[in-house]
Amino acid sequence: MAIEVLLPKLGLTMEEGTVDEWLVNDGDVISVGTPLLRLATDKIDVDVEAESEGIIARAVPNGTTLAPGSVLGWLLAPGEVAPGEVAPGGATAPAAPSAPGGETAPVALSGRQRVSPNARRVASELGIDVASLRGSGPGGRVVSEDVEESARVQATKVTSPLARRDAIQAGIDVNEVPTDTGYVTRKDVREAISGHGVATPAPSSLAIIPPGQESSSIIPMKGMRGTIAARMVQSLTEMAQLTHGFEVCMDAVVELRGTLKEQYHDFGLQVPSLNDFVVRATALALRKHPILNATITGREIHLLRRIHMGMAVAVPGGLMVPVIRDADTLSIFDLARATRELAESCRAGSISLDALEGGSFAVTSLGTYGVDFFTPVINPGNVGILGVGRLRDSGRWDEERFVKTQVLTLSLTFDHRAVDGAPAAEFLQTIAELLARPLVLLPGA
Repeated sequence: MAIEVLLPKLGLTMEEGTVDEWLVNDGDVISVGTPLLRLATDKIDVDVEAESEGIIARAVPNGTTLAPGSVLGWLLAPGEVAPGEVAPGGATAPAAPSAPGGETAPVALSGRQRVSPNARRVASELGIDVASLRGSGPGGRVVSEDVEESARVQATKVTSPLARRDAIQAGIDVNEVPTDTGYVTRKDVREAISGHGVATPAPSSLAIIPPGQESSSIIPMKGMRGTIAARMVQSLTEMAQLTHGFEVCMDAVVELRGTLKEQYHDFGLQVPSLNDFVVRATALALRKHPILNATITGREIHLLRRIHMGMAVAVPGGLMVPVIRDADTLSIFDLARATRELAESCRAGSISLDALEGGSFAVTSLGTYGVDFFTPVINPGNVGILGVGRLRDSGRWDEERFVKTQVLTLSLTFDHRAVDGAPAAEFLQTIAELLARPLVLLPGA
């Protein structure tokens, strides 16, 4: 019996995934654990491995975007045929439902298609058969946007969503991209971009290249890079962002870390980093200033009960923000362990989608790169983000004596719709006060 290969749900909020690239060919013999395809989501790219063995029969092409639970292909026994194909004896296997462009539609859990009333009305006006559509709404429900997209696709070349996005970013008219199959793939677009095809760049792509210049190479804003670009534009477009710079003295933290290093060295214990102290102080400060641990929905500010701290981690090609859940309840040693493990998972590419979701505030550091002050951009859904600069020498006057100190600059970007300048400054003062007395940061909550 054919075993379905389904698109996995990698996180609680995941609504769709795109088959970026099949790693196997039709007819390949598959073992348990064999990487089948590269799946792209809005946050991470992962390899989907086989959970059973058999002969692979792919149901959808590269570039197909589907909801979790959709059929991507089948694993067959020797001599078995995939649903919808004709066996040597003339029998036809049961066909899987299909969507425009030959994509396999999501498996209907209830046995009947769910269609919104407005989608039925729009489909009737445009002459679209709703039974052929793949729903993008909750539970696979067909909504009016699905109908409108189907009408638009039918009026142009059939194109995979990622191929269409790559073409738009490169300034290429997707209808001019040559294809041998009638279905434009990302490979077709890449060939058009590199000059192997006959597609003509749209005029808009010429406007962004300065006169007398030409491209030495093209880097499509796709995958992680494309997601970062879209989210940053969304953030800056939808929020009223303002940044405070605030210098904090780190003398007491530096002294305490020196003591911990001496006492922990013989036991091989991990000493929290300067950044761990800042994260711990920030988590406790959010208890006192809950307006910074909030989200805006419509015209309402929702103060969030739990403090889930996001921390920015630089990875090849972009940035990830894994989340330390209930960060204010962790001792600084547990917090240090969590930050290290999450960072290692991000850089190894083994981070789960769940670990990247649910952050209520974020901390990002450029201190190791020698940056003193910068303007971090708020992650959509939050109202604040804290930037951490480098530790540097400074000084202050103690009556008539100049005292050398070590300081760093905190850069707090906040959404002025929810937070005013004075409360934001008070939040920074609380962090500074905690860092000036780092012993209070050692115990758990």
